[in-house]
Amino acid sequence: MTFGARLREAMDARGPLCAGIDPHPALLDAWGLTDSPVGLERFSMTAVESLGSCAAALKPQSAFYERHGSKGVAVLEKVIEEAREMGVLVVLDVKRGDIGSTAQAYADAYLDPSSPLAVDAITASPFLGFGSLDPMIDTALAHDAGVFVLALTSNPEGPQVQHATTEDGRTVAGTVLDAIAARNARAEPLGSIGAVVGATIGETRENLDVNGPLLVPGLGAQGGTTADVRRIFGSAARNVHASNSREILSAGPDKGSLHAAALKTARELDALAES
Repeated sequence: MTFGARLREAMDARGPLCAGIDPHPALLDAWGLTDSPVGLERFSMTAVESLGSCAAALKPQSAFYERHGSKGVAVLEKVIEEAREMGVLVVLDVKRGDIGSTAQAYADAYLDPSSPLAVDAITASPFLGFGSLDPMIDTALAHDAGVFVLALTSNPEGPQVQHATTEDGRTVAGTVLDAIAARNARAEPLGSIGAVVGATIGETRENLDVNGPLLVPGLGAQGGTTADVRRIFGSAARNVHASNSREILSAGPDKGSLHAAALKTARELDALAES
């Protein structure tokens, strides 16, 4: 099955929640853990075991593992392996963006099944030109994996690039969304190339129906609501893969509390599937 088909199946079965695993130092401290590879592993395994059964996908943030060096990356490999054993999809938040052989090396690291870091999908930045992502997208499609491309992010610095207009009058974000839609043309039931669009962007005139999944951060602690998602995405809300990290993780370290928080969020998001 393609990534798009697997994600559609998972979202239909478990709802649209993408549960983030962000082992931020402040969260480690709040859980009574040390900011070390030992604390990182305990945090991560608790999160995977608690959240994996009630989310369509888990989304570990690579940077929080990389900051611990090789031992941290080893924990990330364990997260991926454990999630796979539970049968939950893994979206690795790495936001890679480069050109040529370097872009291909990133693709080999995360999207080739022979790699210990291979996941179902990654996040990527198109702002070296959408064509710079071709090695990642082509590798993903060759291995039935996926790529979520940054399009309209919720950080305040984003608009100066994403809202800028090109020579033909379209916005940069619009050209990115159009390119994603072109890659997903005729895909059934859902394309494997997705867009990252923040839940806190406010109104937009861009066409968000890219026939692919829409990874939507900004819900919960960042202020985004399900009402915002319905308003922003309209008929495309059914394809929203809604990301929530800190709000759920703040319920830890008790596994039962974490699971309950994720389940509550998942149920609140179920209405998106009916949009």
